[in-house]
Amino acid sequence: MHEGSFDQRHLARRIVVQRLFERSFKDSDISKSQENEFNNQSLAEIDEDSEPLKYDKQLADKLFHGVIKYKDKTDFIISKLAPEWPIEQINKADLQILRIAIFEGFIENLTPEKVSINEAIDLAKEFGGTPSGKFVNGVLGSLLNRKNEFSRALKK
Repeated sequence: MHEGSFDQRHLARRIVVQRLFERSFKDSDISKSQENEFNNQSLAEIDEDSEPLKYDKQLADKLFHGVIKYKDKTDFIISKLAPEWPIEQINKADLQILRIAIFEGFIENLTPEKVSINEAIDLAKEFGGTPSGKFVNGVLGSLLNRKNEFSRALKK
């Protein structure tokens, strides 16, 4: 699918997954920041062959910085919901997608919880296929069903 077929919010999430994924290879701790790392120039490099990408820049910025800020909280939640999968063993793209969805739909409430879950499943399928989609669905579905248990961790 070409980027033009995605809505601007979906594309923003996609770009954030890519940036966090890239960062996870540079340093296993995505919280370590480089000044101005997430800027328009670096985003333009993602798709050099076409005109500048049209995406929701405000959402991308909120998601990127929010995932970094709340990484410890999201990782705690993920580790409790998927105890058979230690954080360091989860597929790097799936991990970033889970972090984004938990921040977006459950911590910051930028979108309804079910919207963040559906977006995460779509992204997981794009980046990792059906098994990733099922894994992400399972973790986030459990969070939706058990969110009262995590109410303290979900507070900002």
